[in-house]
Amino acid sequence: MNAGSFEELDRKRRAIRTLLAPDDARDALASYYALWHDPRRTQLTIHHDNEGGADGFVAVCQTGADLFRPLVTLRARDEAAIPEMLAAALTAGRAYQVIAPVSLAPALEAQLDIRRAATHRLYQLNPLRFQRVINVLVQRTESPNGVPRFQIESQGQVVALSGTNWRSPRFAEVFVYVHPEGRGRGWGRSVVSACTSYVLEERLRPLYLVDEENRASIHIAEAVGYTDSGHRLLIAEAQRK
Repeated sequence: MNAGSFEELDRKRRAIRTLLAPDDARDALASYYALWHDPRRTQLTIHHDNEGGADGFVAVCQTGADLFRPLVTLRARDEAAIPEMLAAALTAGRAYQVIAPVSLAPALEAQLDIRRAATHRLYQLNPLRFQRVINVLVQRTESPNGVPRFQIESQGQVVALSGTNWRSPRFAEVFVYVHPEGRGRGWGRSVVSACTSYVLEERLRPLYLVDEENRASIHIAEAVGYTDSGHRLLIAEAQRK
């Protein structure tokens, strides 16, 4: 990516800031990927209104979580702009992971072949309800890119793991994985509590995104002190028709 490309992306990022509220948990994920994700792995497509101002965008981001399916997120003041934006931003027939407010689902379904779709709840930590768990089994490690993770091992196998999927200047999204052999022992809650403490120490606001059908993960979040924001996100694998 040359200097001109960096400048062009920076110009686009400045143009779409009016479409996002980076201090609002509901826009935290979209703000991260559109405004702060690695510029070498981010493409922005902007739609303009009749006066030349930005009234919608599609961000396509290559992430380490899935090298073959770029992550796509978007915003639009007028849903009529979505077909044009998706046509310009997405390659027909290529698989993407789409994350968008559920309110945009009908407009997306009209343009995309959607598979394995799920509605996710957005939880945010209530500091007054935060349950700090002290568990000597929790070990702090680092991911390959140097980001702290918190895990519990049993017989040489990681059975509970928590870390952050992304972090912006204001928020960080906490994830958790619990191996079947580690369930029912409170280990998921232990590692999530440790990771949440780390996020708070970094002066960031912890978020937790969970499939509405994943009752075990919801229980972990609520036990640690996360509360449902009421915001719902569609997460799906999709291809442009």
